[in-house]
Amino acid sequence: MIMSTTSAETAARQRPVRLGYVGCGFIAQHIHLPNFASLPECDFLALAEVRPQLGRAVAEHYRIPRLYSSHLELAADPDIEAVAVSADYALQGAIAADLLRAGKDVFMEKPMAVSVKQAETILAAEHEGGGRLMVGYMKRFDPTNILMRQTVRDWRASGDKGRLLYLRAHGFCGNWTAGRDRTTIISSDEPMPPVPRDGLLPEWLPPEYASKYIGYLQQYTHNINLAMFMLDVTDPAAMVVKAVELDRDGLTGVVILELGGVRVTVESAQTKFHAWEEHTQVYFEGGWVHAWSPMLFANPGNPRIEIYEGGDTPSYRTPIAQPIAAWHFREEARHFLEAVRDRTPFGSPGEIALNDATILEDIYRHYIAA
Repeated sequence: MIMSTTSAETAARQRPVRLGYVGCGFIAQHIHLPNFASLPECDFLALAEVRPQLGRAVAEHYRIPRLYSSHLELAADPDIEAVAVSADYALQGAIAADLLRAGKDVFMEKPMAVSVKQAETILAAEHEGGGRLMVGYMKRFDPTNILMRQTVRDWRASGDKGRLLYLRAHGFCGNWTAGRDRTTIISSDEPMPPVPRDGLLPEWLPPEYASKYIGYLQQYTHNINLAMFMLDVTDPAAMVVKAVELDRDGLTGVVILELGGVRVTVESAQTKFHAWEEHTQVYFEGGWVHAWSPMLFANPGNPRIEIYEGGDTPSYRTPIAQPIAAWHFREEARHFLEAVRDRTPFGSPGEIALNDATILEDIYRHYIAA
């Protein structure tokens, strides 16, 4: 029986994606492995882990049939369509590049890269192998942030609320693991192989600033990327670092950006708050939209949003974004699988992470110069 093109396409859209995963660490076991394993869009086919005892235990727990000792072995498996990766920042970029050269679609945790040079190398691997790269900016897939962005878009299109004045990105952090499931993760006493870190950081960065730079990048790449998402800014020429005022710790302070002609401030600090203190606010002349990020591990997150509209009959609204029981990490996993299956664009492609790397390098150039 010969299926029509339409029937074949429908069948392809209905089948799950044959997925491989690289890594069995904290983030993998607390977030990505259970999320992918729970989604009907996923056929969890293979796992790669350099620690054999841990790999066997995790593969058995999630009933993953194929276990490899390296990501290169997994990359050579012709049955694997797509691969997700979470590893040390010094490793995962090279792992993703190898998988992309093998033609696999890849989901990787942020940061994609810790320098513009590394980002360009990874994107070159994407073009070389024909695979596609998605970076784990989970905030883009939070229903509350999607509602916020749509409200900003609607107000800008209609002009009813006047000029867009300002975006405020506030991140004073706190306990980044607050809200996580305390179920013990699978562990082993096997040592991790040494991680080479040479040649990854920007060549111009003095060594004494390396740990500060990585600390700032790890957190505030999220906030800067979310600001770009809210303002629909993708052109690197429209992204300018205007001023940087950070304390000696290289993290606490304020950065002023201009994104698409809009002033943006990034307020940064590490506090001893017991939960998570982070929110984003977009101001217009005639109103604002304000969203509070949930605790990262809270599932579901139940983030809050406030929409204020001024004028003759001012009002506050606090709508509940749909779906109600969403978790940003699970939503990004679902999006990745659906985009791989349907061959649709990723909501956080690798190209945007190059923009993030460019801005973060420029922020630290300003900081060191000051």
